[in-house]
Amino acid sequence: MKTIAIIQARMGSSRLPGKILMPLGDHNNLYYVTSRCKAIKGVSEVIVATSTLQQDDAVEAWCQEQGISCFRGSEEDVLSRYIAAAASHQPDYVMRVTADCPFVDVEMAEQMLELAKSNGVDIVDLAVTLPRGLAVEVISYSALQYIDTHGQELRHREHVTYYAYEYKYLFTRVAYQPPANRLHSELRITLDTEEDYALISQVAQHFNNPFISSQEVIAYLLEHPQIAALNAHVEQKPVV
Repeated sequence: MKTIAIIQARMGSSRLPGKILMPLGDHNNLYYVTSRCKAIKGVSEVIVATSTLQQDDAVEAWCQEQGISCFRGSEEDVLSRYIAAAASHQPDYVMRVTADCPFVDVEMAEQMLELAKSNGVDIVDLAVTLPRGLAVEVISYSALQYIDTHGQELRHREHVTYYAYEYKYLFTRVAYQPPANRLHSELRITLDTEEDYALISQVAQHFNNPFISSQEVIAYLLEHPQIAALNAHVEQKPVV
């Protein structure tokens, strides 16, 4: 079975413009995300899906420098961007990743993908809430195509898999139980605000390793509560 990872990435951000190319140690945020996605066993291709806006020329240029596939599509209709990015590959599964997750969990991504394939389901549901920024989404390409046809509300177009959670009964699914050492939902390991960047930068500087395990990142934050507190007050933007 063929699986591709599509990373949605654009320079525009209401809270932290340009965040996806912000420096992290010797690299930048997008390097962390793409490198970790390429390390996921079972993923045959990693694609950065950005917009056609001029400001995202920088994203395409960076991808070309790094030898990473880049697709450009609608800024606001992210679902159509995903469908078009995947079309030429005709995968069985699509792994959805967002570019604000520099420490996306490789091990859990592999386990979720294997769970989807072994059960032949459309979607893998997380059984619990994780630290924001670690999880990927695994969805069958056929389910994504169905969503593209039937999900016409703005929330469905902007949030790629939202329709599948709003209409759960339409899709086959299996629940994934993450390892116990990942169950720290109080932590925020994502990049959306200046406070997030302060935390992520501290972690990147400490380890200086884009492939450091998420488990070690969590342990570091638990051992250094003053760093974990840097973005503890940040509220996630609502979907609708």
